[in-house]
Amino acid sequence: MSRFIEIVEVGPRDGLQNEKLSLSVEEKLTLIRQLEAAGARRMEVVSFVNPSRVPQMAGAEEIMAALEPDLKHSRIGLVLNMRGWERCVAAQCDEANVVVCATDGFGTRNQGSTVNQQLDALAGIVERQAVEGGPPITATISVAFGCPFDGEVSEDQVVAIVREAAALRVPEIAIADTIGVADPWTVRKRIEAVRAAAPNARLRMHFHDTRNTGLANAFASVEAGVDVLDASVGGLGGCPFAPNATGNIGTEDLVYMLERAGYETGYDLGALIETGRAISARLGKAPASSLARAGGFPA
Repeated sequence: MSRFIEIVEVGPRDGLQNEKLSLSVEEKLTLIRQLEAAGARRMEVVSFVNPSRVPQMAGAEEIMAALEPDLKHSRIGLVLNMRGWERCVAAQCDEANVVVCATDGFGTRNQGSTVNQQLDALAGIVERQAVEGGPPITATISVAFGCPFDGEVSEDQVVAIVREAAALRVPEIAIADTIGVADPWTVRKRIEAVRAAAPNARLRMHFHDTRNTGLANAFASVEAGVDVLDASVGGLGGCPFAPNATGNIGTEDLVYMLERAGYETGYDLGALIETGRAISARLGKAPASSLARAGGFPA
């Protein structure tokens, strides 16, 4: 049996949050259902942020209410603080992705709080979950390879945050190259350092293709033993608070690379390509993913 690589689809959340056009709740639901039909089993579908700051993410509760519970699919909500956690629990998300920025510069602009304040928020959420229950938690460390405001992010900065998350027994830790500055060699070294700091946590990687290194970084992660990668259909994505932010690695591109090499992903490549083309057309832009332009092989 070949090795299975789990791809967490982030198109409905990270893919849409930086677009000028805000989709309706029904349009977002159509995208989510198309992606699940194409094989997405874990998906970031909503973000519990203030819609006045990120209007593209409005309608989170309505989306979750319209999605019927399904044991085959896990719907993830992005959480930045305790208020976001409360909304996530009330909306009955299957998972919560709690973000901690690696730098104060990005944290104060993106979340209005420092790294230490975000770690306190993560600790409070974990404690509340332990007492009251709630969905499983992933801690995502954003700008883990570089920050648009503070510059280079050291391995020590990331490892210090990872140790805090590990001490809280967070079951999954995601390392995010939010602005697409990582290279495959640094990725491998950082994975080794994170594993040493949190040996019991499942590791997940999140790459943006801003500088055309996203797939190379995903390859380095798989070679280093990582089994969970984020991707966004059509290569959509970006952060409203990061200058010149561009999309995530395209889900169809990642699926093609992995399955061409013999890995299993559980996705229908043809359906992904059509979904990427359709959502890009709705947003009035050409797809960023290569497979949406070239198609699969053999055709």
